[in-house]
Amino acid sequence: MINLSSFVRFHALQDPKRTAIVYGDLRISYAQFHDRIMAAAGFMSKAGIGAGDAVALLMKNSPAFLDIVFAVSHLGAVFVPINFRLSSDEVRYVLNDANVRMLFVDEDGFGADSFDIPTIRLSQGAQSDVRRVTGDGYNIKAMKREMSDLFRLMYTSGTTSHPKGVIHTYENFYVKCAEHVIVFGLTAQTRLLVAGPLYHVGAFDLPGIAVLWLGGMLYLQRDSDPASILAAIEREKLIGGALVPFVTGTLLNHPERDKFDVSSLEWIVGGGERTPASRISEFHSYFPNARYIDCYGLTETGSGDAMMVPGFELLKVGSVGRPTPHVEIEIRDDEGNSVEVSHHGEICVRGPKVTPGYWNDPIKTKESFFGDWLRTGDMGYFDEDGFLFLTDRKKDMIISGGENIASSEVERVIYELPQVEEAVVIGLPDLKWGERPVAILVLKPGAYLDLAMLMEHCRKHLASFKVPKEMFIREELPRTASNKVMKRQLRDEISIEIPISSIAS
Repeated sequence: MINLSSFVRFHALQDPKRTAIVYGDLRISYAQFHDRIMAAAGFMSKAGIGAGDAVALLMKNSPAFLDIVFAVSHLGAVFVPINFRLSSDEVRYVLNDANVRMLFVDEDGFGADSFDIPTIRLSQGAQSDVRRVTGDGYNIKAMKREMSDLFRLMYTSGTTSHPKGVIHTYENFYVKCAEHVIVFGLTAQTRLLVAGPLYHVGAFDLPGIAVLWLGGMLYLQRDSDPASILAAIEREKLIGGALVPFVTGTLLNHPERDKFDVSSLEWIVGGGERTPASRISEFHSYFPNARYIDCYGLTETGSGDAMMVPGFELLKVGSVGRPTPHVEIEIRDDEGNSVEVSHHGEICVRGPKVTPGYWNDPIKTKESFFGDWLRTGDMGYFDEDGFLFLTDRKKDMIISGGENIASSEVERVIYELPQVEEAVVIGLPDLKWGERPVAILVLKPGAYLDLAMLMEHCRKHLASFKVPKEMFIREELPRTASNKVMKRQLRDEISIEIPISSIAS
């Protein structure tokens, strides 16, 4: 049967005491995990949730997060994870666009009181054991799903003014899992660190849930605290995990890192921003038995489309490796024609784990494909050995701390200020976060705006990580002959300027 609860039930019957999830001191067996899924499914079923209904989670990591997701699948409903760092306006847009029927939030709340939708708030105890809210288990029969059925709507920042709902079918998700079983060599003995947020493909999918396919174990961290991660690697003998380069850096820079035995670790997969050769070398020095696997992937593909080949981590520094087994990647020009080796162009991806499109947006879906090839908006090239290199982001995406920030989304909010004539947001290199968002503005005649005013306005409408950290004022913006703003030139110029925090005209 094609739903997530089916393989949990299998392991619960085969080896009921086998550990599925560890969360701090809490250890959940496969039999207990199955019972918790049934309890959550019964609760939602009694509330009227059924096949095709959207259920959203606005939560940090906890066992309850997985209980609910698997129960949603058991009922044939649709899982909608929401970034808890989004503003209330952004969350409200996702809830409305996905037509969400029920929302689960944890004790942090994340502004859920302002949403006009049935909301279940989970206490700290309920996050550890969902049955404290949902009650005892029910005998709810699993809803049969087909490979083409909708599994998840995952909203991602893009070049539009609002997040886009990426469609993930069961075929997309199951092929993704199979890919990662092959690439990472997952087995029933795999003990995976899950420190990133489960609303993100980097935690849920890379390789994430695929480990539970095989009867392996997930170690959940609520937050990415470096000392806790190092202690967990030692205590639980974790062998792998997915971490954005920023978090990997916090492990390597932790002042007490040498107090921990990290010899069990065999690999860490990274992505989201470029990892310098010096950090990869330091990683291999500190983790003596582990590989650092640089990779490339998208929300639209469930992550992990190309990964570094063993033994080439330093020989091919700057590359994200080769395509995974069932993924095809080509470099194409603006007309959709393939380009030769070593020539730059747009990275295009094809395969059974690629999304069929965007929710409620046929125009964007059509624009995003050359036939059945997904246009990623990222620029790159293949070298003579078939290794993929990224060179630029065609969509002007800013990646800060592993989070995507669409420059156009921030620009849209800035344009709401009456003082602003023109606004451009770019990403500049940042030692801590990888990149930081920076605003370049042209003000209207006689207008006054300072950085504090700009940040206060943006915080009302955007997640904090999207708020510009610096502001520059220009008389005019550089443009091409076709009147497009030359963002590349602005990046080069602004990187050597001192930011202006306030100005009066």
